[in-house]
Amino acid sequence: MRPKSRRKFVVLVSVAACLALAATAVVAYVGGTAVAVNNNVHRSDALKDLKTLPQAVPKLSQDTNILVMGLDTRVDEQGKPLPPEMYDALHAGDENTGGYNSNVLMLIHIPADGSKATGISIPRDDYVQVDGIPGSGPFKAKIKEAYGYGFAAAKTALINAGKPDDDTTYQAARDAGRKAEIATVTAFLGSVHIDHFLEVTMAAFYQTAQAIAPITVCINKATQDTFSGADFKAGMQQIDAKQAMAFVRQRRDTSDPNYLFSDLDRERRQQAFITSVSHQLKQAGTFTDVGKMQAVLDAVSKNIVVDSELNLIELAQQATSLTGGNIAFTTLPITGFGTSPEGASINTVDINQIQATVKELLTPAPPAPQPASAAPAPAAPSSPSTTAPQAVAAPGAATLSAAAPPTPASNIYADSTGALQGGAIPCVK
Repeated sequence: MRPKSRRKFVVLVSVAACLALAATAVVAYVGGTAVAVNNNVHRSDALKDLKTLPQAVPKLSQDTNILVMGLDTRVDEQGKPLPPEMYDALHAGDENTGGYNSNVLMLIHIPADGSKATGISIPRDDYVQVDGIPGSGPFKAKIKEAYGYGFAAAKTALINAGKPDDDTTYQAARDAGRKAEIATVTAFLGSVHIDHFLEVTMAAFYQTAQAIAPITVCINKATQDTFSGADFKAGMQQIDAKQAMAFVRQRRDTSDPNYLFSDLDRERRQQAFITSVSHQLKQAGTFTDVGKMQAVLDAVSKNIVVDSELNLIELAQQATSLTGGNIAFTTLPITGFGTSPEGASINTVDINQIQATVKELLTPAPPAPQPASAAPAPAAPSSPSTTAPQAVAAPGAATLSAAAPPTPASNIYADSTGALQGGAIPCVK
């Protein structure tokens, strides 16, 4: 493939993988490695089966919608424990921690005309109607839980029917979980057609972060969190794979009781990570060590699942919107925080507002034409309150080159509201 196509593949799969664990990571290739990844990655017929159902949402445009799911499971694709050293690095417990929740859910919309792509983050605790559970009617739960409910219901039914508790049963249950999550998200967003999906585990995120480290990120204010292992100074800094895991997982500050975080702030961190990685890859042809890349990609492919009809190479050739920062990320709105009848902490949502927001993001109105003679408006002076934080290195991180440009004031995000624009390294909470 040509160098330009290689870059598109790098950015596309980095977005896909990064997105999906706490939205995620980078799968790159050199030479023929792209073909190997495309052939070796785990594939599932879950989406293909859903498209044959009478209630399937038809495809009405040539645009592409990719649902990225990041699971909180701490096992491999066969349900087996990970190596002990990986649990140490993840700082997230062992195989007995977590489950099959889709803790990261993001829809990537790629317009067929090459215009700006859109990433839509779906907060994991949104309280919604869950669909597609085998042997069950619709009920309400956190949107992230649809996968786990589908997995558990299918596995129980198969074993009760006399099937052995083996890998075949396990994989069938995983497919049931995927179907339930996709069906639930499709309905929640307003009958949005899903063309493809990618599913990434914590292991895949960590391994791909190892491949691209050091990774440049920017933090508005120094913060620590003993739960995720986060320990960051203010400003632009370079982090390793273990710190990258903490960066995308942090949702609290345990050093300052007045510095409040939420899952929505974590969504913004994930968006910032993807944006930073894409920018970094575009700026510096990162992957030159062929042996290292092939070894990492071999490991990563064991922890990524895609639908059976997704051709990563063809999609990479089409995905010009993901290069050059031509993508913006938005988090769907919530109306507040609440408690479910079962006592769980949830996000309350207005379904009409959600679906109106999604419709506007996927089919934006064309911009109003500007008078040809209009002169550009003068640039506004910088405000001291929006100056980018001074660049420093995080504990244990590599030192950031003094030649790195400062983050522009317009690329600083104080919270999760508004769109995060691609094309530069954003500073976030």
